Amino acid sequence: MEAHTRRPAVAGAFYPDEPEELRSMIRDYLEKAGNAKTEGRLRALVEPHAGYVYSGPVAAFGYKMLAGLSRQPSRIIILGPSHYAGFLGAAEAGADAWQTPLGMVKAGSLASEIGKTDIIKTIPEAHAQEHCIEVQLPFLQSVMKKDFTIYPLLCGEVSPSALAQTLEKAVDAETLIIASSDLSHYNPYERAKQLDSICNKAVPALDIPTMERSGDACGRTGILTLMHIAKKRKWKGKMLDYRNSGDTAGTKDAVVGYGCYAFSGAE
Repeated sequence: MEAHTRRPAVAGAFYPDEPEELRSMIRDYLEKAGNAKTEGRLRALVEPHAGYVYSGPVAAFGYKMLAGLSRQPSRIIILGPSHYAGFLGAAEAGADAWQTPLGMVKAGSLASEIGKTDIIKTIPEAHAQEHCIEVQLPFLQSVMKKDFTIYPLLCGEVSPSALAQTLEKAVDAETLIIASSDLSHYNPYERAKQLDSICNKAVPALDIPTMERSGDACGRTGILTLMHIAKKRKWKGKMLDYRNSGDTAGTKDAVVGYGCYAFSGAE
């Protein structure tokens, strides 16, 4: 039904709204991305969420890894920051499908699966103009070879450890977690590299105290939530790629950082 479909908010701005142009852009990014490997099964990714011309080359590293899996997940939890709305807890969109120029993506509800929780709420207006989850979807549509369901969740004011404890109940062998986040914002090029090196070391190392204290990332809550789950599950982290907008499509005066990290582990 119309009321249950989340329509694209940033198609034509963050990425092309013409399907063939969008497919071609993503295909080009994937072809140019390196072939990274992990030990064990891919369980989670940290992916940037800026306009594709800025962060697409970095995002492609994780999605190329996902494309190459012989056994892909059927459930994908996507955690992102809320850029436009303030709220307590974490917010679902209340939609059973998300639309992109490449078609529809089935969406599920974690709250429905987990049961009663004070942390996960349904706040459609928080998702209405938000880009951090939407920009992941065309990549997923391009690399997934099987049907999949997304579980989109925006992080408001919430404890990452408490959110991790709640979400872990829904993480099974068929689940991939994606934390959507850019890194430092609008610093000079060399300063950005210095700041982002903290995340580049702390995130794959599962160094939660350093990430809490010094990690400069707009989606830090989602990343920390993932780190808590990864630490409990004994997943191993790896940095796949790092660049900033000065490397991709912008000037070097005030750049935004982009990191892609993967986590792998046993079933």
